[in-house]
Formats: sequence, structure tokens, C-alpha cells
Amino acid sequence: MKLGNTYQLEVIKKLDFGFFLDAKELGEVLLPSKYAPNDLKVGALIYVFLYLDSQDRPIATTKTPKAKVGEFAYLNVVACTHVGAFLDWGLEKDILVPFAEQHRQMEVDKAYIVYLYLDKNDGRIVASSKLDKFLNDEKPHDFTPQQQVNLLIASSTDLGFKAIINNSHWGVLYKNDVFQALRFGQSKKGFIKRIRADGKIDLTLQGGKETRDKYNKIILNYLEKNNGFAPVHDKTSPEIISDTFGMSKAAFKRAIGGLYKQRIITISKGGIRLVEKEAFTLTHKQ
Repeated sequence: MKLGNTYQLEVIKKLDFGFFLDAKELGEVLLPSKYAPNDLKVGALIYVFLYLDSQDRPIATTKTPKAKVGEFAYLNVVACTHVGAFLDWGLEKDILVPFAEQHRQMEVDKAYIVYLYLDKNDGRIVASSKLDKFLNDEKPHDFTPQQQVNLLIASSTDLGFKAIINNSHWGVLYKNDVFQALRFGQSKKGFIKRIRADGKIDLTLQGGKETRDKYNKIILNYLEKNNGFAPVHDKTSPEIISDTFGMSKAAFKRAIGGLYKQRIITISKGGIRLVEKEAFTLTHKQ
């Protein structure tokens, strides 16, 4: 049992100012009354997050931090002192980024992507903005193409955007495969597009049933507003498809291919057309 994580603990003692929980190796840990449910009793189990209070004593809270130990997060600086910068991570006690762990000097009211970890010297939960220390692309992984993953947009490059995958690896979203506004520190659902021979990971925001359904609706909405016809097809340039529907040509081709197989549209040299108004209306409502 370690600090910086959430556990289900047993209430073993009740006092005026709170409840003591059995935190195994960490001993008895206090859950202050202000964080406890009104009906909490001795013997009950409760999920809590464990960290250190202002006097460096283990303490429990039912509040959810913006990140746990072993995770990356985009956090705002609330103070800079002689020991480093303090960031708001959703708990009463802010989290420290020592000067030695700042990729560049941090400033108040600015936000940075940081990694949370336990300091080996004193056991405190601290953060670092030196991301590459904690993202080793040579570390083994079991990602597979089309797998859905959690992404944290970390930076932009000439190729597109670098993103942190599942708190463990770097990946790249190529700009010609991104058809929405992305911002630094944004969390997104994405997909593994391919794993290259050199081990680098290419990403995409397009994939899975949810995305396919969204693109189908975009195309059907366009057809409904334009008398059931769109002068685009699988031979149309990627630029026109992007301007018209806000998706890549590959995603467009998959979408119209699916709609064609369902006999919702026809595809010709002139464009795509709804088979009949009734069929479109029924499918669109579903």
C-alpha cells in the first residue's frame, strides 16, 4: 500500500475530528470528518486517496485528485517559492515541482504537463515536468493496431502532435490525420494506427464504432440539407473531403462504403445520393 493511490479501507475507529482507517503498512490513517459521509461507521469500507498532510503525515480523503502517482496531468501553478513551484492537483495541499524537476522555470497562473511520483529520499508525492525521464520508448508494450487508448496532447511538431499514450509511451498524431482543434494538455480518446519498425507509435483519432457512427451522421446530415446529394465520391481529393465533412479521405471512404453496403446511399461518378428519403429518415433517427 503506497501513498498517491486510491484504496478501499476499513474504518477501525471514530473520533470527534474524524475516522481512523486501517492502511496496512502505512498504519492507522486519519480521514477528517469533513471528507466522510454522514452515515460512515466503524467496520465500514470506504474508498479513499492517500497522501501526506501539511505536517507530512499520511492522511486520507474522499476527494479525487486530478492525477495519481504514476500518471501525467496538465496542472496549473498556484505559487512559486524558494523550493520550487506548487501546482493545484485538486487537494488541499498543493503538489511540489522542485526546481531540479522543472523542464523550464515555471510561472504562476501557467499550466504544465507533469508526472507524479514518490520521491525516493523522503517518500513525498512530487511532480516533474521533465517528461522524457518517465517515457521510455524502448520499454516493452502490448499495444496493437486499432486499440483504443487514452491520450494526453503534450506538444506540437512539424509532423503534427506528440501525445502521451496511457501514461506510458510517446505517440504521434500526424496533422494530415487530425480534423479537429487540439490544444496542449487536452485529454482525448484515440487509437493506435500503426507500430513502426523502429518502435515508434503512430496514432489516430479515427476508429471504432463510435467514430464510424459519428462520421455516418455527418454525411447523412449533409445529404439531408442538400436534397439528398453530395458531389463527392471515393475519387474526390482529400482537401475537398476535409473542407466538406471535416474528416480524412480514408475515414470518408470507410463511411460511404458502410452506407452503400446498407443500401442507404448510391455512389456514382457524380457523387453520393440517398437511395430514398424514407430509408434515410429511418436510419438517421436510429
